Amino acid sequence: MSADLARSTYPARLRVDYPEEQQDRVRVLFRPLLALPIIVLLGVLTGGGGGQQSDDLLVVVVSSGGVIVLPVLLMIVFRRKYPRWWFDWNLELTRFSNRVGAYFLLLREEYPATDAEQSVHIEIDYPDAEQDLSRWLPLVKWLLAIPHYVVLIVLAVMVVAITVIAWFAILFTGRYPRELFDIVVGWSRWALRVSAYAFLLTTDRYPPFSFDE
Repeated sequence: MSADLARSTYPARLRVDYPEEQQDRVRVLFRPLLALPIIVLLGVLTGGGGGQQSDDLLVVVVSSGGVIVLPVLLMIVFRRKYPRWWFDWNLELTRFSNRVGAYFLLLREEYPATDAEQSVHIEIDYPDAEQDLSRWLPLVKWLLAIPHYVVLIVLAVMVVAITVIAWFAILFTGRYPRELFDIVVGWSRWALRVSAYAFLLTTDRYPPFSFDE
């Protein structure tokens, strides 16, 4: 874990390295087209629930955007457990999704890797389900997080506008304005905290209404 992420006290942390080098204007111009293959791949991974045969056991995975939600909720409620491999899947999918998002939103120029951290750094603390998580709170977290959904959706309009402005700025200067970059990263950080609370179910700490680390 990096020192910058470790200084944050919330158990879900995100940092995106600011690109110091000028971005390639041609690749930025065609970014939506270049991003299409990796977005399709992400869509396949996050396409919803499904089943797979493992030996003689049919494992049904009920998910939200590819993230395992309902099985985790049931395990916390009835067994006070959060299986580590389910956590690892949710964490790595979250990391991959954010790399794709950073690329599409022009925050980074390198093409998103499926398994390397690159310049989008996400850490989510693995919870001790018996000590750190309430047995019954996961049943209502999605409801308690509604104020965050509303604010994030409103702010998403601002993020789209910033991305358009940044697109023109990069085409003319080769650089993403640092102030606008920090706003988009802050919005992504906020969204990650809400996801960790309401869907990944890794923490009972209510997310702050904040862009800050």
